[in-house]
Amino acid sequence: MDLLFCCQSSVLLLLNESKGNPVILYADFATALLIRATGHNLQLAYSQSLKSLDLGRLLENSEILSSGDIAALMYLWNPFTIVTCVGFNTSPIENLGIILSIYGACTRLVPLAAFGWVIASHLSLYPVILIIPVILLLGYGPDAPPRKLFMQKNSTKIQDNLASDSFSKQKGLTSQPAQPTSFSWRLVLFFLLWASVWTFYVLVLCGISVTEHGGLLEMFKRTYGFILTVKDLSPNIGVLWYFFAEVFDFFRNFFLIVFHVNILFMILPLAIRLNHRPCFLAFVYIGISSMLKSYPSVGDSALYLGLLGLFVNELADMQFSFFLFCGCLGVSLLSPVMHNLWIWRGTGNANFYFATAIAYACFQIILVVESVSSMLNHDRKIRKLSTPKA
Repeated sequence: MDLLFCCQSSVLLLLNESKGNPVILYADFATALLIRATGHNLQLAYSQSLKSLDLGRLLENSEILSSGDIAALMYLWNPFTIVTCVGFNTSPIENLGIILSIYGACTRLVPLAAFGWVIASHLSLYPVILIIPVILLLGYGPDAPPRKLFMQKNSTKIQDNLASDSFSKQKGLTSQPAQPTSFSWRLVLFFLLWASVWTFYVLVLCGISVTEHGGLLEMFKRTYGFILTVKDLSPNIGVLWYFFAEVFDFFRNFFLIVFHVNILFMILPLAIRLNHRPCFLAFVYIGISSMLKSYPSVGDSALYLGLLGLFVNELADMQFSFFLFCGCLGVSLLSPVMHNLWIWRGTGNANFYFATAIAYACFQIILVVESVSSMLNHDRKIRKLSTPKA
């Protein structure tokens, strides 16, 4: 906690000297604190899950790091976070809405989860897909090993008690599962109700504020329509601007559908495979949307890199970590150089900058793929340890 406070004070001093926007500054601090609290909740719930599977030795034999503190430090000390705040980018406000939603779902604060999800979706549209991990968090609870392991554990206990004479005495204990496996529809319906209420309030306030500017339809056209149609082809760290600058107008609508639907195609398979880890699923969704969104920024990367620290214990064996670190560092240094050579000095061309954008996207893809693979390997390890040997 002292280390986190020192980090906050250092960044606060830096941003005060650079005359940063105080709203964005406070949003970053609030996001870091919520990430820390979420990490502590996840770590506590996961430790209880391992103990219920009689795998407490994993907690004793391995060094368990404080994932909440690490994630908060990764978010605050991330150069992307500092650059975003100093550059007056509004991404920290969107990130705060996303973390509010995840934190509210982890702690079963349904109104807070609904408020964060509605605000984040209103600001950027892409956080709409986070409704799936939020619903899974409310329905099943925080991340845990596969629920099939708990069912097998309960069935094994019942069979052992049936074979013993003390079954009747222990019936009350064996009838209770080690981990809740039923889905809580009540909280989900409560969340949908609150989401409808917050959406209504947001639309009413927006309708009042844009009455003299064409109403809500014009607002949707200039915000969500602007995001979906990719009309602004100004260079950014994404890859869509270059692609749509080169593609023929006849094929433009087709590729718009392809790129946007590409995100939707990944939602269902990932939700089925990672339904027992909704927070990690939210991290994967945020990483995918950061790669494929129309107008990405480094603030998007700052968020999911911070969330990556929440799973530092589960992803301890992730491959290519050093390669990814060096690659992201190199791209972060080369990207502004190539942008300066092309835009300001005129000594380069678009391919110089686009090459760094492609490399950045490739490193993001490798990070997401390797993190998912490492998490699945971690689940397989737990499955092997929890399965009794014949």
